[in-house]
Amino acid sequence: MAGLIICPKCQTEFEPTDAFREEIQRELRDKAKEWQDKKEKEFLQKEQAWQKQILDKEKEISQKLIEEKQKLQQELQETIRKTIAADYENQLKIMQQTINDNDEKLKSARQRELEFLQLEKRLKEKEEEIEITIQKKILAERENIKLQIQQEEHAKNNLREEQHQLLIKEKDKFIEDQKKLIEEMKRKAEQGSMQMQGEVQELVLQDLLTKSFPIDIIQGVPTGVKGADCIQTVKNQFGFEAGKIIFESKRTKDFSNEWIEKLKANMRQLNADIAIIVTQAFPKDMNKFGEKEGVYICSLSEVRSVVLLLRNALIKIYEAKKSQENKGDKMVMLYDYLTSSEFGEQWKAIREGFMSMKASINKERDAMEKLWKAREKQLEKVLLNAAHIHGSIEGISGTDAIDMNIEFEDKNLLEDE
Repeated sequence: MAGLIICPKCQTEFEPTDAFREEIQRELRDKAKEWQDKKEKEFLQKEQAWQKQILDKEKEISQKLIEEKQKLQQELQETIRKTIAADYENQLKIMQQTINDNDEKLKSARQRELEFLQLEKRLKEKEEEIEITIQKKILAERENIKLQIQQEEHAKNNLREEQHQLLIKEKDKFIEDQKKLIEEMKRKAEQGSMQMQGEVQELVLQDLLTKSFPIDIIQGVPTGVKGADCIQTVKNQFGFEAGKIIFESKRTKDFSNEWIEKLKANMRQLNADIAIIVTQAFPKDMNKFGEKEGVYICSLSEVRSVVLLLRNALIKIYEAKKSQENKGDKMVMLYDYLTSSEFGEQWKAIREGFMSMKASINKERDAMEKLWKAREKQLEKVLLNAAHIHGSIEGISGTDAIDMNIEFEDKNLLEDE
């Protein structure tokens, strides 16, 4: 698979991070360049050494020829002087033999020089072959790295393009929603500010009741539907319905007594226990919270406290009624139930469920400890493979210039675990 690094020792494959891959690629390029410069320098030094050896060899051979020639001349002169009375023909043969020997020596020296030049040529060709092979490997590795980088860039570009398209679609949807919201706001503004203010107060009232009494059921009545603006179904701590409170929200400058009669009719229709009018304007004979003709009247700032008091009263009345219903029969039934096998079996089931939960928790704890131990071993294996890669790179490059801080990272990771 492209992008995986294979350990040269254990053959383990793993996927490096982008930073690690870039660092390795950069170090390999630097090492390859450094190795190439080193080889060029060594080749130049070898070439200069070979040239120097050839020159020294030529000088040595020339010097030997000159010395031998001088020596032969001296020997000839000495021989001539000693054997001046010898036969001329013998002297001529001796001189010819000497010349032939010199020619043989010169031919042998030239042959050795030719062999030396041929050896130098073969070495040079071998160096050129090695250099070509290295260049081919470098080019192939460079192409592979280039192809891998192009693939990664292509994938990143595709991801960026997808994200860009998503952002454009989100922006278009946001603009469309804003246009719809503006149109809706314009439409509501055209319907009149009074209706909007009333709806806003209704929404605020419903939100206040929902947040203040989360266990109760708060139902809003849609605009245009006859009846109260909001209905609160009061529930006790066990979830039983204890009563109903209906609300009428008004946000006008003047109070109308017709609201009271209308809300009382709604209260009888819905079988509610309490009716409350939440208004800014109070009746002429009232300036704050109070009760009028069986309907409670208060402002929006007082509604939470009023509802809290009335709600608690409904719950207490409900509990008082329930406590008086079949009191004797309930005590007998409760005693029979507590002494029955059904209660014993249910209590036993609760105990078994508790013990099962406790055993499950212990089992999960053991499983998590086992999982943590397995992850620790996996971490040690990854660090060991990283150390092998570090050693392999140093073995290939022949230097310890690559500092991967394996031991330091290993200690930090183990401390984090």
